[in-house]
Amino acid sequence: MCSAEQPRGDASHEGPAPERGVGDERTRYEDQRNTQTRQEAQVGLVLRTLGEDVGIGPKGWREEGAQFLLRAGHILVRDAYLDRVRGVLAGSEISRTLIEGVTLLRVQEDTLAALARVRDAFGSGVAAPDHLVSICPTGGCCPASEPEVVAAGSAPDPAPTPDRAAGQRIRVVVVDTGLDHDAAATHAWMRGVEGEPDAAIQPPNLLPYAGHGTFIAGIVRCMAPQAEVIVKAAFTDAGAIYESGLVEELDRVLNEDHPDVISMSAGTWTYDPTGLLGFQVFYDTRLRHHKGVVLVAAAGNDSSRRPFWPAAAPWTVSVGSLAQDWRSRAQFSNFGGWVDIYAPGENVINAFPNGTYTYQEPPKVGQTAQFDGMASWSGTSFSTPLVAGLIAARMSRTGENGHDAASALLATARSAAVPGVGAVLAPS
Repeated sequence: MCSAEQPRGDASHEGPAPERGVGDERTRYEDQRNTQTRQEAQVGLVLRTLGEDVGIGPKGWREEGAQFLLRAGHILVRDAYLDRVRGVLAGSEISRTLIEGVTLLRVQEDTLAALARVRDAFGSGVAAPDHLVSICPTGGCCPASEPEVVAAGSAPDPAPTPDRAAGQRIRVVVVDTGLDHDAAATHAWMRGVEGEPDAAIQPPNLLPYAGHGTFIAGIVRCMAPQAEVIVKAAFTDAGAIYESGLVEELDRVLNEDHPDVISMSAGTWTYDPTGLLGFQVFYDTRLRHHKGVVLVAAAGNDSSRRPFWPAAAPWTVSVGSLAQDWRSRAQFSNFGGWVDIYAPGENVINAFPNGTYTYQEPPKVGQTAQFDGMASWSGTSFSTPLVAGLIAARMSRTGENGHDAASALLATARSAAVPGVGAVLAPS
């Protein structure tokens, strides 16, 4: 994922300041011709797609680099503090209530300055940005690469499990970019996968992040061939969605899809070191009341120990990536005590749409490639569904719920921990 806010003005500015200005620094991200890094390319894609509603953070991002993106002119507020926060932020208006416990508030001043004033008045944890959560976060790159063409007829790697009953009567919901229904009908291991269409598949062209959800669903099915897999199209705008919208989407998943396992290969660095306010309220008031449902989340591809959210939350199963040897950590993978487990995620091969893809990132900007149903891709985006699929396989085999199956797999992985890496889980 890639994230960041363009401040509306300096915190010392008196009165509302426009947060819409572009300036040379923002143009650096928006102008693909001048792109020097993958991070600039990814942030630039989001800025061009979502426009001036996107802001860049932190306040010193011009010197430090973009670390997270947010919805300009809006903040998330805990309902218990809503009236008091509105008393501090003159002219603020309720945009909408997301779920019980958190409200999206429209503010009339610089977003980060407003948050600083709330923090000064009430302390941390009361309000936070409406972060942009993405499959291509700002601090680094997620996925770690753009898709690569593989030889016609290539088989999935990791290969499908020989246990053809794995995953039976278990439902895995993939919250991602959507599904290529042609791929689901073509590949034997994808048969029966259902989902919302991937809007980035526009035949004969494949837009950025097209096929991300399809690829992930294929990995789940290779680990759990009988699992019922449903792919939701949440990350439809340059592979991103605001936290407020994602929380509502996850709430709908709980209400309508009744999952056993949720696989989500997306995240962000955050304004506050305690993570994503909307997600924490979602867990406190919604997810924890659904017995056994487990959320498996990508640890991100920044090659950093800085916590990446929501994977860093203690109630998720956070997944880092192993290198192609399955014994060492992939160079791109995040790491640290908050990462629960590492699984294969480098040069993974699985189902992908047919079509022409134009590369967006250095060193291939502007080059095209023709895909024919399969691709190779790298990132914690793809180690995550492998773990989700193995959890589903164990659930069907043992009768455990998602939490218990995940805990058992983590225990097994810790017993086979690799020094200098951590708990390691790979298909047998």
